[in-house]
Amino acid sequence: MDSLNFILIHWRPALEILILWFLIYHIMLFFEGTRAIQVLRGIVILLVIFFVFQFFNFSILDWIMTKLFAISVIAIFIIFAPEIRQGLARLGQRNLFGTTLPPEEWDSVLKEVCNASENLSKQRIGALIAIEKNDPLSAYIESGVMVDGKVSSDLLETVFTPKSMLHDGGVVIQFGRLAAAGCIFPLNQHQELSRVFGTRHRAALGLSDETDSLIIVVSEERQDITLVYRGRMYKDLSSEELFTKTREFIKLKKENE
Repeated sequence: MDSLNFILIHWRPALEILILWFLIYHIMLFFEGTRAIQVLRGIVILLVIFFVFQFFNFSILDWIMTKLFAISVIAIFIIFAPEIRQGLARLGQRNLFGTTLPPEEWDSVLKEVCNASENLSKQRIGALIAIEKNDPLSAYIESGVMVDGKVSSDLLETVFTPKSMLHDGGVVIQFGRLAAAGCIFPLNQHQELSRVFGTRHRAALGLSDETDSLIIVVSEERQDITLVYRGRMYKDLSSEELFTKTREFIKLKKENE
């Protein structure tokens, strides 16, 4: 009887704590990988300070912090409007309890990427395509031009056409959509890297050193396709081999989540 009374009394606070934890977790995911995450951490620190002031009844400091929060909310919406729009788009694209796309959607996305890679290779057009896995690529998306379009072979080929304004840099695919183009990736600085490989391959290796993304490189000189994953290069792949490899690595993501 006592245990039943305890549950009846405390179930509501326990549920509120669970809901609060859930909301905070998804707010962190909302801003993950963007410059806004640093500001969010700063706000959490200010909230702690604010509650300390209230606990000790520091009236003047409490009043100052209250006014500061009112101003900061407006400032955040103005300064981080692009990140907020991007985050809302991400929430609309993702499952509330995870980011995994259904297998058939991944298959469709990967087929379009592989077809585009093959066509670009035949036309001697270089390309650099990064597919986000677990590690967020939002910081690299910010360095490019937002696209937020459905992944298709035609769109990818258009982006990398030499006369296109976005052909320089890389493309980022996030949550199964073409998030941005013209993105700047970090260059690998290893001296032992063969001179045969150019800037795209070095950028692919550099991004692979920092994230677990899948990066596809199409060489305009050699007309070959390379997949870079976890610092390893899978060279001279056909469209079918590229699809098999990328599908295999995406499947590893689904098994781990």
